[in-house]
Amino acid sequence: MKTVILIGANGKMGQAALTGLGKHRVITASRSGEGVDYKVDITDKNSIQELYKKVGSFNAVVNTVGVCEYAPFESMTSEQWDTTIQSKLVGQINLVSVGLQYIEDGGSFTLISGILNMKPIPFAIADATTSGAIDTFVKCVAHELPRGIRINVVNPTVLEEAWHVYGEMMPGFQPVPSVLVGKAFERSVDGFISGEVIFVDA
Repeated sequence: MKTVILIGANGKMGQAALTGLGKHRVITASRSGEGVDYKVDITDKNSIQELYKKVGSFNAVVNTVGVCEYAPFESMTSEQWDTTIQSKLVGQINLVSVGLQYIEDGGSFTLISGILNMKPIPFAIADATTSGAIDTFVKCVAHELPRGIRINVVNPTVLEEAWHVYGEMMPGFQPVPSVLVGKAFERSVDGFISGEVIFVDA
């Protein structure tokens, strides 16, 4: 049994990840701190450090959050770009850079991107751009991690459980069940792969 920190546990993607982590001790965290074990803001390195210190010994970090702003490219403001970049890109990099000081030898990080960098839709340029950047970060940084530490990223399409929210803006997409996405997180945490983008698409 591993000790796994799951960030964003209350969201739809967090619940999907949870289906693949049943054999482990899962410690939950979110930005609001409501209904979870700890509060954390991934855009704040001090907040991340406090989380890791409070948890103590752990073997894996699974992140399922990243705030993204949606708007047509020509009207995207600098503030909207900054919000997305600081959360979905820099925030996830923070989890790894700070986490290297605390995670056990042979541990793993699993980040989240999204299918829109492969299958773009209108208004999602910031989401697509940061998803592509995270995929690249994981593939490259895997070669530099010490102590046998692994890293992967799950790149999922829209969940069946979230189709009522996103379906209208994603015509022609086939949603997938949460349990299928959970298997991708399980493969990352319990397997031996590193530097992989684990696509979950119909």
